[in-house]
Amino acid sequence: MQLAVDDRPVADVEVADTVLTRARGLLFRRALPEALLLRPCSSVHGAGMRVPLDVALLSADLAVLGTQVLRPWAVTRPRRGVTQVLEAPAGSFERWGLREGSRLALTSA
Repeated sequence: MQLAVDDRPVADVEVADTVLTRARGLLFRRALPEALLLRPCSSVHGAGMRVPLDVALLSADLAVLGTQVLRPWAVTRPRRGVTQVLEAPAGSFERWGLREGSRLALTSA
């Protein structure tokens, strides 16, 4: 799938939407994908991660409710209205222009 930020295609995205794919997330990967969308999901952790990640907390309609850099072993707090979480290598959101208030979309690649 392709991820778009405010109608601009920015990256390929993997969707983790089963219990197993969400549980695995980015753990034990030698190479990180451009982006990973976890749904349903309201918070994430950096346990076992070696590098920081950009994290966007999303509403059901893919509006960005908040962003943060998640350091290894840190945790995001659950937040009202968050139903999905987007993870990407640190620095990705700045390159993509993704910030609170951005609208995301998924399209077939």
